[in-house]
Amino acid sequence: MKNVVVVGGGITGLSAMYYLQKIKKEHKLDIKLILIEAEKFLGGKIHTIQKGDFIMETGADSIVARNKNVLPFVKELGLEEELVYNATGISYIHTKDKLLEIPKDSVFGIPMTLESLFSSELISTKGKLEALKDLFKTNKHFTKETSIGEFLEYFLGKEIVKKQITPVLAGVYSGGLYNLTMASTLPYLLDYKEKYGSIIYGLGKNKSQFQSASNKKFISFQNGLSTIINRLEEVLEDVEIKKETAVTSIRKVEQGYNIGLASGDSLQADHIVLTAPHQVAEKLLATEGLAEEFAKLQNSSNITMYLAYDIPDDRLPKDGTGFIVAEDSDLTCNACTWTSRKWTHTSKSSSLLLRLFYKKSNTAYNHLNSLTEEELLKVAVKDVEKSLGITEKPTSYEVTKWNDLMPVYSLQHKSAIDSINKGMADVYPNILLAGSSYYGVGIAACIANGEEIAGELAKSFL
Repeated sequence: MKNVVVVGGGITGLSAMYYLQKIKKEHKLDIKLILIEAEKFLGGKIHTIQKGDFIMETGADSIVARNKNVLPFVKELGLEEELVYNATGISYIHTKDKLLEIPKDSVFGIPMTLESLFSSELISTKGKLEALKDLFKTNKHFTKETSIGEFLEYFLGKEIVKKQITPVLAGVYSGGLYNLTMASTLPYLLDYKEKYGSIIYGLGKNKSQFQSASNKKFISFQNGLSTIINRLEEVLEDVEIKKETAVTSIRKVEQGYNIGLASGDSLQADHIVLTAPHQVAEKLLATEGLAEEFAKLQNSSNITMYLAYDIPDDRLPKDGTGFIVAEDSDLTCNACTWTSRKWTHTSKSSSLLLRLFYKKSNTAYNHLNSLTEEELLKVAVKDVEKSLGITEKPTSYEVTKWNDLMPVYSLQHKSAIDSINKGMADVYPNILLAGSSYYGVGIAACIANGEEIAGELAKSFL
């Protein structure tokens, strides 16, 4: 019997185990499946907290529904009846003490039509005219491995990128726009430019795809995202799950690998999937030959804070779901989601629930990170008062810090991953790396990565 060990019980590790268990049953494989998680609960960054009538998430608040693997996965787990979809509405940018709408018919702030471009209150007439160069400038040197920021600025101009596009994309991706590749963000923009000769025209030609997707773009569950984690734990009947078990070392032995545990015990493994953050993987592998490439993998940080109020959420601007903060704003936060409006299941009494984000790119981040929760609360309350005019005090709050745990797919990310995988195959055969550190930000990407890794691993047994 072969031992297959997955290190890390986040969504990637759980998904990998789900598909491995499925393959094992289908093919009657003689393998033992073991999942190791250092924390007392599974899920990694996915963890739902219930406070009174409110549902709060420590990590992502949703899953992108349009990824082809997501809804079939949810259906297989028998969770269809518990699905909830996001409410759609107006998104704003807070700029110069005002909330201004992100123009309709735009994708991440990028206009899909000339009407959308010229209706924007966020950029000047000069900036709008500059964006028209997209209609006649041709692509001569950009590829999917070049900077998304440089690409957008070259074709649409600096003003619209700075004032309308960057704030929106910064709310989705960690890291600066000029340090992120096309491939890791919006690769289809390059396809549109080459096929239609214009980013704007290309988006317009595919407008129905984006508009239909936006209606039911994100999903969660009635009792929060921990629902999917709990269900995965339930269905992994043929998996030995070891929680509160930290891995301290991985050593090659004559037959496979020896996995050292913090308890002093050890496990033997024939195959290992490492889904832990890349910093953890690097320490466990302790191979000088890979250190240089691991060092190229970058992380960012953020602080999120939920504020729950005993006031109705109709105090918010009508039809809005939140705002992103521009450089010229006097707010400290980077963004604010109107959670009770966007996700009605999070507030059983329709009372106001807000979520504020403070990112590492924020000039005040180091100071904010040094504050106590009570001090952070004062900062958040002040941001809410300035932006929304709400002077009441919250009845409860929840702070989460993710320090150096938010992957950034920099310009050198793909080449570093390719080099690491090549080195791993030579030095550590039968150990695979998986998870958001390497292969995709977002829960949907992690589920897909888990399925892919399970399929790759299964080739060794079939």
